[in-house]
Amino acid sequence: MRPRTLEDYVGQTHVLGPGQLLRRAIEADRFQSLLFFGPPGTGKTSLAHVIAQHSRSRFIRLSGVESNVADLRRELAAAANRLANAGHRTILFIDEIHRFNKAQQDVLLPDVESGGVRLIGATTHNPFFFVNAPLVSRSQVFELQPLTEAELTALLERAMVDRERGLAALALEVEPAALGHLAKIADGDARKALNALELAALTTPAAPDGIVRVTLAVAEQSIQRKAVVYDADEDGHYDTISAFIKSMRGSDPDAALYWLAKMIHAGEDPRFLARRIVICAAEDVGLADPMALVLAQAACQAAEFVGWPEARIPLAEATLYIATANKSNSACVAIDAALEDVRSGRTLPVPQALRGTGYSGAERLGHGQGYVYPHDHPGHFVAQDYLGAVRQYYTPTAQGVERKIKERLDQWRAQRQAAPR
Repeated sequence: MRPRTLEDYVGQTHVLGPGQLLRRAIEADRFQSLLFFGPPGTGKTSLAHVIAQHSRSRFIRLSGVESNVADLRRELAAAANRLANAGHRTILFIDEIHRFNKAQQDVLLPDVESGGVRLIGATTHNPFFFVNAPLVSRSQVFELQPLTEAELTALLERAMVDRERGLAALALEVEPAALGHLAKIADGDARKALNALELAALTTPAAPDGIVRVTLAVAEQSIQRKAVVYDADEDGHYDTISAFIKSMRGSDPDAALYWLAKMIHAGEDPRFLARRIVICAAEDVGLADPMALVLAQAACQAAEFVGWPEARIPLAEATLYIATANKSNSACVAIDAALEDVRSGRTLPVPQALRGTGYSGAERLGHGQGYVYPHDHPGHFVAQDYLGAVRQYYTPTAQGVERKIKERLDQWRAQRQAAPR
């Protein structure tokens, strides 16, 4: 059921819709090098075949898993001869291009640069991390998205009525609920959806009337439980933890719990999750609710102490607390501003009044002279210079507990400004 034309191709309308750049380039046969990346079953290889049908070029396919430098050099040399002797261009399609090491990828550079071949690379990994920068810079990069349930349903329905390449010869009937289940559980993977439909159709006995009826129960047996797309050290890992943190920061407890559950199900290290929760408590909740950091640290210790599966409970508790707490990033902004001042500005000396006096000779150096002990004054506060310069890094918000901090700090700063210098 691989599509043969752009009209047959389903999905990826963000790059293949009418008027989109990639579609225009394919239809005009005006492209040089392309890199497609996205999850399995989103149509990377199919799109390369469609391009080959539209292009006036020889189509050569290599695999990043099976091919080596000798294979690359042989095909590049053949492409150069083809162009020089017959004027025919070559499309070199490399599936799983991220599997090539740096030396193998570097072999492609001269021919890609000179136009000796038109490269199409396909990968499930982000090419900005897994493909050499010089090769990426010479290519147009397109990210393919998982297919929607509606798009997968359309593909399944097409397979059911296609007599030449599909399943129409079986007199197949599929319950709408079964079709919907296949489209949903395939998780955006067209290959998985079509394989499941084929398995259901070919293993279901025909009824007395000759019709093969696929019910919801059959569909459930024909497709395995949805596998979580989550790799421990690559895009799925970083994208999911990013969504988790942003959901807590954005005060959406339901979204935060979903991403947490996905990572727990995928076998993520509980200590990694706990560390991110602690960071979020300090960075995004901060002084608006100081208990968030206390609870996050407690959850961190509890998760390490009890381990899976019970660790899910304190982690969920801390996640919910942070997601529903008042938010303030004032502590993060303040320390970053102070660090930037230290890095870029002149280092300020410690004022004489604040220097240490716990050794003999300090008094002769004048250390500590003029220091005023705050606890000897009303409110345990006295206006005095602690920096030797005018700086203001911390700007408290009016969120939650920090509102009280703001009120106190405003009073103290006003007193310092009014005090003689």
